[in-house]
Amino acid sequence: MSRREEITIAARALLEEQGEDALTMRNLADRLGIKAPSLYKHVSSRQEIETLLAAEALTEMGEVLGAENELESMGRAYRSWALANPALYRVATTRPLDRENLVEGTEDSAAAPLLEAVGGDRDRARALWALAHGLTLLELDGRFPPDADIDAAWRAGLS
Repeated sequence: MSRREEITIAARALLEEQGEDALTMRNLADRLGIKAPSLYKHVSSRQEIETLLAAEALTEMGEVLGAENELESMGRAYRSWALANPALYRVATTRPLDRENLVEGTEDSAAAPLLEAVGGDRDRARALWALAHGLTLLELDGRFPPDADIDAAWRAGLS
């Protein structure tokens, strides 16, 4: 395993255990048992670490979606993955994507299953992703009223 892979694994663990605010170069270096300046030999900044994490998230989301064959099951899979990985989900989806430094094809691979499910209609795929993303963030943020049937909202949106 490369040092960058070790850094990504440690950053993800730190992120999920302690949240976004804890994802600092100092905390990450401490977790890896090195001094912060040594970390800069392998990654240039927190932004680069977030790009590595976003790539990991996109890859996993693409795999989760690719394992399904219809929109409703894709929605359930997307939601389940996001709820199981809330901090990583936020890093990957709530800030600008550093496409310039993302491994080529990562974003397209993540989108491919949804795009295929809607017959290649990019506008419909984007609208469905926006719906799924909005529902997911509302749920993660506890914004639905206590009596809300979130499953019904997902079914209605995906139909």
